Amino acid sequence: MADADETGPVFRLIYQSHSRIPKNERPTVLGEIFSQARSNNKGADITGALLITDHYFAQVLEGPQGNVEELYGRISADSRHERLAVLDSGTVDHRAFAKWSMAQVSAAGHADIPLHTANGEIHPAAPNHLTAEQSKVFATMRNAIGADTV
Repeated sequence: MADADETGPVFRLIYQSHSRIPKNERPTVLGEIFSQARSNNKGADITGALLITDHYFAQVLEGPQGNVEELYGRISADSRHERLAVLDSGTVDHRAFAKWSMAQVSAAGHADIPLHTANGEIHPAAPNHLTAEQSKVFATMRNAIGADTV
């Protein structure tokens, strides 16, 4: 995959789902999800962000439409979550998360922990401010799972 293009039109899909992962298994299972996403998404030219609470996932996927829709199809069949709902989808002018692989939000809704790819590996990003577009997408995602409580 070439570096994700930040400037051209791209397909974006945002969804939410209810987690079925037992609390005691979350660290291991989420580690598996992150590792799998790291390798699969890079090869498919997909970028995005994942927000996690104790009970919900919300994810934005950006990339070629066919690749994003194929990935969402696999995600839909994943037994680690249920009650998937697409919050938004369509072509946007550019990627909001061109260098992001995932982002995590705490169960209490505290600050995101952005991660980015460098040399094919995921690393914590340096603390920085979100762009207006990233903030808008995160607001959509947080509003969808905001009723979640610990």
